[in-house]
Amino acid sequence: MSPDETVNADRVTAWEAVLTSLEQATVDDDPAPWREPTGLGPMPRGLAGRASRLLAAQRDRMATLDRDRRQALEHLGALRQVDATRAPQRSVYLDASA
Repeated sequence: MSPDETVNADRVTAWEAVLTSLEQATVDDDPAPWREPTGLGPMPRGLAGRASRLLAAQRDRMATLDRDRRQALEHLGALRQVDATRAPQRSVYLDASA
């Protein structure tokens, strides 16, 4: 293998690792914080299709999270409305020592 081929193979391997990590993060319930990779160089053309599918999966995940967030806010709003209709209750305890 020539030095150029070795560098190219190393770059493909590094990019594949990054894409694998990002793909896993799209399905994890609590993904690790993302850190921008350094020193990768340009993405190899052979990985463009995989990167496009990853982008679509990330967009789908963001849409799902946004829908879940809106639903949770609606539920919280409904709970607040129910709580607001309750009449204040009398004290349950009497301070007999005062």
